Amino acid sequence: MVCQFFVMGAMTMIIPFLPLYLQELGVTDPQSISRWAGVIFGANFLTAFLFAPLWGKLADKYGRKSMLLRSGFGMAIVITLTGFAVGPWSLLLLRLLNGIISGFIPAAIALMSMSTPKKEMGHSLGMLQAGGVAGTICGPLLGGIMADLMGFRMIFYVTGVTILIAAFVVLFFVDEQFVRKEETVKTKTMQDFKKIISTSPVLSLFFVFFIVQCALIGINPLLSLFVQELSPSQNVAFYAGLAMSVMGFANMSVSPFLGKLSDRKGHHFVLLFALLFAAIISFPQAFVQSYWHLLIFRFLLGICIGGLLPAINSLLRHFSPEGMESRTYGFSNSFMYLGTMVGPIAGGWIASVAGIRSLFIISSVLLFLNVLIVKYKVIPHMKTKKDMPGTKVNKGVTIGSIKPK
Repeated sequence: MVCQFFVMGAMTMIIPFLPLYLQELGVTDPQSISRWAGVIFGANFLTAFLFAPLWGKLADKYGRKSMLLRSGFGMAIVITLTGFAVGPWSLLLLRLLNGIISGFIPAAIALMSMSTPKKEMGHSLGMLQAGGVAGTICGPLLGGIMADLMGFRMIFYVTGVTILIAAFVVLFFVDEQFVRKEETVKTKTMQDFKKIISTSPVLSLFFVFFIVQCALIGINPLLSLFVQELSPSQNVAFYAGLAMSVMGFANMSVSPFLGKLSDRKGHHFVLLFALLFAAIISFPQAFVQSYWHLLIFRFLLGICIGGLLPAINSLLRHFSPEGMESRTYGFSNSFMYLGTMVGPIAGGWIASVAGIRSLFIISSVLLFLNVLIVKYKVIPHMKTKKDMPGTKVNKGVTIGSIKPK
């Protein structure tokens, strides 16, 4: 949880002012800023999407802690170098390199999921997410304040040092009881993928993850421009950071509660209703005329997000083939990274043509599509997975609590 806090706090320091940093690097045309911001933000996730299965396979082979250390020390170096960018192209190349060696958060999720009893999976991952989200609260606020006081480049240096501290915390204080399982047959990445998605509803959950990231992350790189439109002032970076932090505060507040609720009622139950409410709350953001109205809706959206990712990760843990858990998370993270790449890039182009407000409407439609996928492609398979926490039989007794006679 401490490492999640440091890493997410460091990474989210950058997001509120990325379009503003591009202005400092010489990009002045409003449409060019929207497109460059989307491409540069998404570039990190293009290479992360390509390399995530490799890191997942190595995690199953050498342990999850080793992947945490690889990612932590690597990102600390690359993000520090990002502060020396001289133009949009050099910034783009450094973001691509950062995506190659990233993967700290997925490795932490895999390590936690393998170290936790299944009946407490939702609560465990909810607590882990709460630690990360606490970082997302502090990160944008601190990033916005430091950007206004010290300039944008200093944020990258602070981010690099912060992630370096998190890597040392893992090195000295995180222990993993890893037992390597020898594979009798060496498999290729596509063979692993086919075996994993042969277990229903894993592929559907991958698509849910992809759409969630497209819908929610596609707006983030351009949020500072929307805040600038609603509340023109000299402290745009701070107000943009506050709009992201308020989501994180709501997320952190409800994640442990929704995690416990998913352990009792079922992860699919929390996932379905969190998606439904997120879809409903996203739509009116397209029509707000006040910064403070936007802040309220972002807070409500943060409450919904608090139930999404822990529920998806818990379901993936339960449906993943035995001995392939990290690889399942690796492919899941590929879909997540793909969504995080496609969302901002598509969002940048759409915003340059139809305006930023149109992104909120598209986000709402995508989340409603996810509701249908969960209802018709995920929930029907829950009846066949008898060891799922929250599956009720005979007066509310959980299947997992019944002892054989």
